[in-house]
Amino acid sequence: SKVFDRSVYETRKQMGKVLSDESGVEADIVVPVPDSGVTSAIGYSEASGIPFELGIIRNHYIGRTFIQPSQSIRSFGVKIKLNPQREILAGKRVIVIDDSLVRGTTSQKIINLVRQAGAKEVHFRVASPPTTGGCYYGVDTPKRRSLIAAVKTQEEIREFIGADTLAYLSVEGMMKAVNAPYESYCAACFDGKYPTELYGSDL
Repeated sequence: SKVFDRSVYETRKQMGKVLSDESGVEADIVVPVPDSGVTSAIGYSEASGIPFELGIIRNHYIGRTFIQPSQSIRSFGVKIKLNPQREILAGKRVIVIDDSLVRGTTSQKIINLVRQAGAKEVHFRVASPPTTGGCYYGVDTPKRRSLIAAVKTQEEIREFIGADTLAYLSVEGMMKAVNAPYESYCAACFDGKYPTELYGSDL
């Protein structure tokens, strides 16, 4: 699909390339969280020269986990939805790429699965900036108090999810990837600059 005459696929790849430029790390393989991180992981791999591998296979009969109503359901969903490939991951320094990190609980489970499969190091990279605010214009996101980046530092998030390193795409890098001036898109969930006045205390 296209947004403002730009291919979403190519834009996501470009986000991965910029993410690699901003936060490269020595590793053996680049592994996407399927399916959300695949395109950005391809871009990251191309830019870094680190091989792309499908080290996690997704069961496509399970729905989105971060929007499930309870943590127990989300955790169970991750376990049966994502299957780490020990033959690919064991003994490797792995860069895991996802398109977002919302609550942090799903990322924590994924990193644990990758470590259980024998990965030597796990470096988590997020192809978007930290989500610190909810969206009030049609995107279903949790309340601000449930967004891990709104209540923890990046180092605290890294410790919580259990990664050796953690890095996000910067807002400036995101705008570079979409090839647009900063003010061209709403980035309120990342920078808190909402284009309209918000009402209510539970934001």
